[in-house]
Amino acid sequence: EFRRVLFRSDILKSKSNSAVVSVRPEHSVFEALRLMAEKGIGAVLVMVGKDVQGIFTERDYARKLVLQGRASNQTLVRDVMTCNVLCVRPSQTTEECMAIMTENRLRHLPVVDEAGQLFGLVSIGDLVKEIISQQQFEIEQLRHYITS
Repeated sequence: EFRRVLFRSDILKSKSNSAVVSVRPEHSVFEALRLMAEKGIGAVLVMVGKDVQGIFTERDYARKLVLQGRASNQTLVRDVMTCNVLCVRPSQTTEECMAIMTENRLRHLPVVDEAGQLFGLVSIGDLVKEIISQQQFEIEQLRHYITS
């Protein structure tokens, strides 16, 4: 079989910047947006110490602030973050993570181990990049097999 199975932890290792960007619940939305713009990312985890309390995304901003006419410098992240955060384990495959994202209409997934320790955050872009890489690998293997 030509298919290789890659796991989430491999994707985290291959990211150019795997550091998790986070804010505290009491930060203003403006502070979170400024951080997201500086880092060129679409989401930040909301954390207290090592505990994930939620996630704040561009979608949260658009739907819970802009459309409701709220001011970003006067609104706390805790008031608009997504609280029920779906997480994946480092052992889950790219396909499993993509299925979770598609089924739940998510763009970001924290990766945590069985003890709840945060390993990182993967985006839909990370998964698409990995799937393309897997497909290129399979194509090369098939080409090698056919020409051998």
